[in-house]
Amino acid sequence: MNKIDLLYGFLIGIIATVLGSYLFLAMFTDYGFIEGIQIMKSRNQLGKIITLGAILNLAMFFILLKVNRELMARGVILALIILTIITLFV
Repeated sequence: MNKIDLLYGFLIGIIATVLGSYLFLAMFTDYGFIEGIQIMKSRNQLGKIITLGAILNLAMFFILLKVNRELMARGVILALIILTIITLFV
């Protein structure tokens, strides 16, 4: 059961990052999500969008800690580490 909670936390972290990236592109640019991703990739700024989208993970981490889901919170941190490595190569 413990490994499932870690996986759930990882998925929460990835989904929160995608949602945060979507919200950033929707609020602060005139592009749609897919179009904005393509334009930012062509401008070599996709890593910055992923980083800004990961801010929601901070809120998810503290919410999971508040409701005593420490293993899920570790999954969110694992997602952040993997997204950091991806951002380095993008």
